[in-house]
Amino acid sequence: METTAHIDFIATAYAAAAIVVGVLIAWVMLDYRAQGRKIAELEMQGLTRRSAAASGQPTLPAKAATREQAEEQA
Repeated sequence: METTAHIDFIATAYAAAAIVVGVLIAWVMLDYRAQGRKIAELEMQGLTRRSAAASGQPTLPAKAATREQAEEQA
């Protein structure tokens, strides 16, 4: 049996799998950025994360927290 008899099918299957994986990676990256923008927008409105309170960090609005961090570094 020749090993090249099904090379077209094999190449197409690998290409399709690569395309699907690439699309999924792009989708996750775009969604990650969109979620980050939504979180930043909510924090700018004054909402805080529950995880910040659980870890003992102060639950200040994002602007105040950024201002305090800048003062601490100065």
